Parts: sequence; C-alpha cells; structure tokens
Amino acid sequence: MNPIVTVQDAVTAFADFMEPTDAELDAIEQEMPVILADVDLLDVQIVTLDRTPTELDERRIRRARRRALAARVALVNRAASASLPGGAA
Repeated sequence: MNPIVTVQDAVTAFADFMEPTDAELDAIEQEMPVILADVDLLDVQIVTLDRTPTELDERRIRRARRRALAARVALVNRAASASLPGGAA
C-alpha cells in the first residue's frame, strides 16, 4: 500500500500572508454592482427551479436581467470613459 503524502509546501505557499493588492481590491469594488446584480438574478432564478414560473416570477426574472445588464453597461461605460484621452466622450 502506498502512503498518501500531502504537498504541504505547495498548499501553504499561498497562505494568509498573500493578500490582494490595492489595485485588485479597487477592481473588485468597481465590479461590485455587477456582482450584486448577478447574485440577485441567480436568486430569482433559483426560486423558480422547482416549479413552473408564474407571470410574477417571469417579471422578476426580466427585471433582474435588466438590472444585471444595466450594471454591466454602466461598468463598461465607466471603463471606456476613463480610458479616453482628454476626457472626450
């Protein structure tokens, strides 16, 4: 029988001391509205998994999809306006 050996050094190489950088945290903060809108959409979809969606459920799903899309569009527009030289739109 062969013993199972863990690779402790490889597992702990990325331990607690490896924190995200400020730039990574800023990127997460900018994407947070998109993340929250996607979570809301998933919540609405999960509610309807085990049943036939009612008209109210379908409206909730459509609204959640629109909010998720609007959040994505806002993120892309912010990124595009930030990358244009001279502040031109």
